[in-house]
Amino acid sequence: MRPKILITDRIHEVAIEEAKSFADVDLDFGLSHEELVEKIGEYDALIVRSGTKVTEEIIEKSNLKIIGRAGVGLDNIDTEAARKKGVRIVNSPEASTISVAELVIGSLITLMRNIAHAHKSMREGKWERSKFTGNELFGKTLGIIGFGRIGREVALRARAFGMDVSVYDPNITVEDTREYNCKLVDLDELLKNSDIVTLHVPLIENTKSMIDEARLNLMKDSAILVNIARGGLVDENALYKALKENKLKGAVLDVFEDEPLGDSKLLSLDNVVLTPHLGASTDEAQINAGTVVVEKVRNFFRE
Repeated sequence: MRPKILITDRIHEVAIEEAKSFADVDLDFGLSHEELVEKIGEYDALIVRSGTKVTEEIIEKSNLKIIGRAGVGLDNIDTEAARKKGVRIVNSPEASTISVAELVIGSLITLMRNIAHAHKSMREGKWERSKFTGNELFGKTLGIIGFGRIGREVALRARAFGMDVSVYDPNITVEDTREYNCKLVDLDELLKNSDIVTLHVPLIENTKSMIDEARLNLMKDSAILVNIARGGLVDENALYKALKENKLKGAVLDVFEDEPLGDSKLLSLDNVVLTPHLGASTDEAQINAGTVVVEKVRNFFRE
């Protein structure tokens, strides 16, 4: 018997075709909670992205054996309800690793070389070379908070640019960083000595607003803060104040406490690069997000 899979959020067509190779697949995007509760009992597996909220009621009404989340976080899935009912959960956090790491470096160069402002000036018919003098990455110290998959890929790219790299992560050892030619330090030392600080940790109780006013005050006035990890890791009001008062040179933000960003004071600043949560927004990451989780679902049913 082929398993029945319901896909309720859009994933890449390549992943859908792969799912159809071993299962009967129904696509039904935009279901309401009530509609999904009514329908879910027919299926062995559910594949979602971030749009579908998989609540305790949905899980209780289901006969699901596995839930696949095409992407990183599991915030939209009641993992405890799934555990109690014996429903396996799989996701694809590895799918966007390279895309996020490249966005860190790309956004950082955009800020340090004033690319966005220079482009805007050119579009206005101006030629203002002296106004957009920037800085190199070479020789700068990059501080990486969180040394998982993405942090390590960022370190590799930073080293290729001739940067010195310091790392803070309480879950790793000196041996973990030695392979990447990085230095393991405590958090305060990293913040005090880094020219650029980039965050690569999950948003949990211990990391919420971990970069607050006190920690921003530890950083150099010439430093840059990068957050392409999770909104909520940085106190945005404190960051605005630090940037406005020139206690921090600049910031790169791809994620925010509330998304979409809306009417934020950060939009009034010239020393920030803001992007609308683009970390995984590449063709490659989108394909990988779907195909990786579909392969995990396939392997589950093979077992």
